[in-house]
Amino acid sequence: MIEIDPQYLADRYMTQWTLSDAAERRAAIEQLWAVNGTHVLHPPAEIRDIAAELGFDHTTLEAQGYDAIEARVARSYERFVEKKGFTFRARTDAVRLNGVVKFSWETVSTETDDVVGGGLDILVLDDDGRIRADYMFPGA
Repeated sequence: MIEIDPQYLADRYMTQWTLSDAAERRAAIEQLWAVNGTHVLHPPAEIRDIAAELGFDHTTLEAQGYDAIEARVARSYERFVEKKGFTFRARTDAVRLNGVVKFSWETVSTETDDVVGGGLDILVLDDDGRIRADYMFPGA
């Protein structure tokens, strides 16, 4: 496996969520992700509650491959950055253990610079240092 600075990777990963230009966003995704990479989101509590009411024990929100990941990142950008005025940034706690990188991140108001949320990401890398799997835990 190639050497990668885990903090640099975490910062680049968070930047993809804040890019306004669709072509730049796609290029960032293709640089960061393996072709069949998978983004798995721990769903918000309201989605888990609805699923439980419908009889589902587990809810998984998943996007696989460049096109699906690009759609996921674009929708997040539209909802949180464009409409709500937030940005995202990695905290300075990224660590790597073999092919796994773990780091925390923050949701920040661009108007006040106040931290209004955040979460935890666990990235599983392939042999080329690209993201093979991403497990995102908002609110963690």
